[in-house]
Amino acid sequence: MFLQAVHIMPMLATVATAPALSTGMLVVFAIILAALILFITEWVPMDITAIGVIVALVVLEPWTQISPQDGVSGFANPATIAVLAMFILSEGVRRTGFVQWVGDKIIQLAAGSPRKQFAMLTGLSGTTAGMINNTPVVAMMIPMVADISEKTKTSPSKYLMPISFISMIGGMLTLVGTSTNLLASDISDRLLDRPFTMFEFTHLGAILLVVGFFYLLFIGRHLIPERIKPEEDLTAEFQMEDYLTEVSVREDSPLLGYTVREALREMKLDADIVHMVRDGQKFSKPLARKEVCAGDRLMIRTDRENLLRLLDSESLDIVPATGLEARSKDDPQRTPRRLAEVVILPDTPLVGETIQSLNFEAQYEAAVLAIRRGRRIVHNQMDDFVLTGGDTLLVLASAKDFEKLINDRRFVVVDKDAKPAMRTSKMPVALAIVAAVIGVAALGIMPIMVTALAGVLAMIITGCLDSNEAYDAVDWPVIFLLAGMIPLGAALEATGGAAFLASGMVSTAGVLPALAMVFVFYMVTTLITQVISNNASVVLMVPVAIKAADTLGAEPFAFVMAVTFAASTAMLTPIGYQTNLMVYAPGGYKFTDYFRVGAPLQLLLAIATTFGIYWIWGV
Repeated sequence: MFLQAVHIMPMLATVATAPALSTGMLVVFAIILAALILFITEWVPMDITAIGVIVALVVLEPWTQISPQDGVSGFANPATIAVLAMFILSEGVRRTGFVQWVGDKIIQLAAGSPRKQFAMLTGLSGTTAGMINNTPVVAMMIPMVADISEKTKTSPSKYLMPISFISMIGGMLTLVGTSTNLLASDISDRLLDRPFTMFEFTHLGAILLVVGFFYLLFIGRHLIPERIKPEEDLTAEFQMEDYLTEVSVREDSPLLGYTVREALREMKLDADIVHMVRDGQKFSKPLARKEVCAGDRLMIRTDRENLLRLLDSESLDIVPATGLEARSKDDPQRTPRRLAEVVILPDTPLVGETIQSLNFEAQYEAAVLAIRRGRRIVHNQMDDFVLTGGDTLLVLASAKDFEKLINDRRFVVVDKDAKPAMRTSKMPVALAIVAAVIGVAALGIMPIMVTALAGVLAMIITGCLDSNEAYDAVDWPVIFLLAGMIPLGAALEATGGAAFLASGMVSTAGVLPALAMVFVFYMVTTLITQVISNNASVVLMVPVAIKAADTLGAEPFAFVMAVTFAASTAMLTPIGYQTNLMVYAPGGYKFTDYFRVGAPLQLLLAIATTFGIYWIWGV
């Protein structure tokens, strides 16, 4: 039956009537290639690349057919505005503590059962991601997982990757689940005059959520190694035993009279003074202006080789002691200080910076003891280590200073006590606003862009958010990426590039039936979205998929659905999706762990999506 969708002779005719390659196509292809290289290599941030795309399209207007007005049209596009508003609505739900409240209930209900905890955590992540953006959902669940892991002596590695994967799938439950859905809907509206309704693909999304849930519950979690041992404290987890040493300053030390900053300069070694104890009183970062005196006890971060040099040249003595955390707990005169992991969120201004350029220790009054990227742990030359999304810092700070990090949306503090202040009394209001936004749009009373903006206004008026929090909630790199990719997709369509690529894919696939071509487009989009953003892959692939469907005489909307679903399932690498990067270091994963767990799931989802599309929309 399926083979009737495509016949050999129409396929041969397709090859013969393929559009001729034009100069305009070559120019657009060159811009796409340059953008892809920059996306993959990340030589410049993605949002800067997107701005460069706009400039290139407008400057080369005679070939790209993109006028200055067309070039900046992405900023006023309904999809861009709706995505911006949904970021703010998601922050409103986060600030009122909904996910945190549900997480606390999970800890209570699933106590003592690792499988039940796993099921409830993944269920929460998947279903919540259909209502609010999955990035804040995963950000809120990382500390929750840390708490559960500590109480149940279960490795956090077992939870974090599945939470990321299931949140991606959950984003396909509704139109507002991800920015990709809104963008794909806009393109479908422009090219097919058929935008997505609020619950257009909820039935297929629910099927995939069930498939993903049971795979992760019964198979996936057993494929994940315990990269982080549940019994380890942070000192052992970050391998700090050989890098943290407490020393006392002798009366003949040449460091006497120097400030800490001058002493570090005098040492001329890769070392750092983390904190100082004088007459039973502790002094934490910043210590730069503190003068070194005889009898001071200094916690020094350095390796063994440099330590031996310091002991010899600076007249220092080692103070016998146990681990850093144990010393802190046993000191009756201690200030409230603790160790915690701090995760750098992707697509924030922190990416590309260093500890030194951020002036991190002075800004947050916290000491960075180590940096972890996946399985790699950095102890030396940390000041010059260029940060990227997903990096985890081992930080020593007072409880008061940790509040600055907890309330900074550029970080996730992985600590059971890292719970930012929430406006819990506003929780029913925030949930009602989001429900109203979704309900009014679903009934077709107003477009999602209008209802989402109205929801933002309601969030601020009711006190769920203040205006500064609303601005901070927006993932601006994503907004600029959308604004740059939208005119690129238009140029691909206007120059005939989409038709050219579609004819090439169809002719290469030979005599495959239409259903098989849906599967091909799903797999191609999946591979593309592993290395570039999901939004960029949708912009590039949806016009090509529509042209391919026209060539085959198939249902174009089915092909649009295949591309849309595939773009939100980047499960083969940690760099394929924001949430994958967010859990990369906290889970201690290897790069290959994602492929081991994600590849079978990716294949299952590809098959389920293909047949689900055939069943619901036909091909």
